Amino acid sequence: MSTFRLLSHLMFACFLLYSSLSHAQVEDTDAQQMLTALADSSFAQKKQVVSQIAGSGDERARGWLESFANNKLGRIESGGQFIIVLDNRGRDWTVESALTGKSLGEMSRRDIDTIRANNALRKELESILSVIDLNSPEEQIRLTAARALKGGVDDALAEQLPEWMSNEQSDSVRAALAEALAIYKVEEQGDIAAVATLSGSLNSQARAALQQAMRSDDDALVAAATGAMASIERKLKLNRAAETLYFGLSLGSVLVLAAIGLAITFGVMGVINMAHGELMMLGAYTTWGMQQLLPGQPGLALILSIPAGFLVAALAGIAIERTVIQHLKGRPLETLLATFGVSLILQQLVRTLISPLNRTVITPDWMSGSVMINEALSLTLNRLYVIGFALVVFAGLMLIMRKTRLGLEVRAVTQNRAMARSMGIKATRVDILTFALGSGVAGLAGVALSQITNVGPNLGQSYIIDSFMVVVFGGVGNLWGTLLAGMTLGTLNQLLEPWAGAVLAKILVLVFIILFIQKRPRGLFPQKGRAAEG
Repeated sequence: MSTFRLLSHLMFACFLLYSSLSHAQVEDTDAQQMLTALADSSFAQKKQVVSQIAGSGDERARGWLESFANNKLGRIESGGQFIIVLDNRGRDWTVESALTGKSLGEMSRRDIDTIRANNALRKELESILSVIDLNSPEEQIRLTAARALKGGVDDALAEQLPEWMSNEQSDSVRAALAEALAIYKVEEQGDIAAVATLSGSLNSQARAALQQAMRSDDDALVAAATGAMASIERKLKLNRAAETLYFGLSLGSVLVLAAIGLAITFGVMGVINMAHGELMMLGAYTTWGMQQLLPGQPGLALILSIPAGFLVAALAGIAIERTVIQHLKGRPLETLLATFGVSLILQQLVRTLISPLNRTVITPDWMSGSVMINEALSLTLNRLYVIGFALVVFAGLMLIMRKTRLGLEVRAVTQNRAMARSMGIKATRVDILTFALGSGVAGLAGVALSQITNVGPNLGQSYIIDSFMVVVFGGVGNLWGTLLAGMTLGTLNQLLEPWAGAVLAKILVLVFIILFIQKRPRGLFPQKGRAAEG
């Protein structure tokens, strides 16, 4: 470490501890001078200016340094006014005054002289910003800053960390600081006692420090580091298993959404609808279309796509039922061939009217990112929302089937169509509404799929076979069976893929279902009623 860097951190740390980061703004003249020095000095001199700004006690200092690190701090060439760039997309950038924070609207990027930082300065800035954030009243900000220090502690910070830890009220922040200090001690000093602190840590910097210690000439240090790494590997395996389970559940949720409408129509009408995947495709394209109608508002477009996708797919389903399926009742093979032809027509229609190329649907901000469980496991929000959406759709269908007249009639027709007719139930009307409901749910599946994959004419083909497997495995027409089968097959597929590959995994799942059906021909939850027994 350079002497200058050590002295700069010592000076900065002492200022933080004994002055408690006074939040008063410095005089604008002094602020202007500091920013001018930052803009005009060489990269070697900028380090000293950065330390001066960090130690100024100005509440705006963090914003300046963060913008500088991201190349968003600049100066208007004509007047010399310092600005912070808020949005640098396009030719005109949205900016605000660096001194007053007032919006300056948009201006051409050609009129802005960006103050740039090199990689060495950015690494320096990361540590300084983390130190500033450690004095924040917000616990989450302090925790993020403490985690950022892992692998970035130097001699100056190492001397101050014990005192910061003693003053820290949060156990989680204190533990993160202790781990950051332990990484430094293992890397720089070969401290055996610090190895125990890193035992079980999932941080990549901690693992790197232990791997370095395992190459040491000190046998005791090597033994301690080896034991710590063994405990970390065990925890990593558990986290990888949890991640696999999560991806399996998310895939299972997609299969449930794809299969649940198919289970209803197949159970009531005995129709093998090979166009079911294309109904999902229509739901996905509806989401894309809504985003074209509402540019810049992907969240609102997605919310409106839920009823719109349902209606589009339901109307398409009614059209298919009235024009094709009603004329082929009781002839499942002909129905299969006819609906396969309909699927090809729908695919070609989309290719002709829209495009044969895939379309990307924008994911809203509130569905982007992930939930961090620990440093080795994070759950992506889009898949989390898909799981929740699948469960909500399932619960809604259960309410319809159990609490409405349509649900009662559907169950009656499913169990015994002839008896239902004799009791005055209009089976034709039930068929139309059931097919519309199942098709609408397929549209909802397409809306969900648009958030985790590209939208294209072949979207439905990837899920139609898996959907039929879910229906057969769970039991024809049984919603609970569809839910359990979808989650089971999704998880099983994810468990097999890492060691068998994607294609072989699907083959193994298919073999499993074939063997299962040999033992239980009517699935996990078979239908009840005379029609099921016949």
